[in-house]
Amino acid sequence: MQIPQSIDAVQQTLSAQGYVCGRALATVVFLSLKLGRPLFLEGEAGVGKTEIAKALAAGLNRRLIRLQCYEGLDASSAVYEWNFPAQMIAIRTAEAAGNADREGLNRELFSPDFLVERPLLQAMRPDENGAPVLLIDELDRTDEPFEAFLLEALSDFQVTIPELGTIKAPEPPIVILTSNRTREVHDALKRRCLYHWVDYPDFDREIEILHARAPEAAENLSREVVAFVQRLRTEDLFKKPGVAETIDWAKCLLALDVLNLSPEMIADTIGAILKYQDDIQKLQGSEAKRILDEVKATLEVA
Repeated sequence: MQIPQSIDAVQQTLSAQGYVCGRALATVVFLSLKLGRPLFLEGEAGVGKTEIAKALAAGLNRRLIRLQCYEGLDASSAVYEWNFPAQMIAIRTAEAAGNADREGLNRELFSPDFLVERPLLQAMRPDENGAPVLLIDELDRTDEPFEAFLLEALSDFQVTIPELGTIKAPEPPIVILTSNRTREVHDALKRRCLYHWVDYPDFDREIEILHARAPEAAENLSREVVAFVQRLRTEDLFKKPGVAETIDWAKCLLALDVLNLSPEMIADTIGAILKYQDDIQKLQGSEAKRILDEVKATLEVA
């Protein structure tokens, strides 16, 4: 599918995949696509940073390649590795057959047939549907040496395999990097990207998101769920619930045929929105009822 040619077209493309975004986010996505620049998205966990890459890939009918970052991730794990078991089998087979051509065997062992491609190398390969969407997820979990490697890879969109040479992307992939900001990412990498902070949505936007992702939820229940979650975000919690938790909670309530929130139902399903016991304990007893009463009073006034 062709790259959207306007900001409105970007919003329509994402909306068709159930992703609701504001004008500012749609603008930076459009510019990223138009200019061929990587897009760096920062924000709290669960606000939709990863989902935008999925929605964009689906909307453009492009392959989504995801590199999930973690502590200790190195360049070789992100680019390629050699299929060691298959290489050992080939060596044993050659020995059994009495093959003494060591140079020929060496060339065979380090040929593309024994290469296991990891996400970054996969993203450099041509695709009949167009350049893939490369999602580098939770970059803040890695360390500085990997950032330095990415700096080079994203500048030239090429990787080097010593045994095979340099592989350059015929068409640069659509790159989206995300960070939950557990640590600061180096400025040099950010300068290579367009940047956007993905914040929690306001009430109306979150209602719109919930309608898109859980359309079967009644209007009254949707409003109560969103208002309660947004009220929780003002509390002193270790991990504030994101939009993903709002959607999960609404689906849990629907599975239980709930029509209206009650303190008892909140207590029974609180694990859908809060993931730490210390946070859950803060809503024990009358606290959930107090917050719910405040939420319902606010909704009645509105």
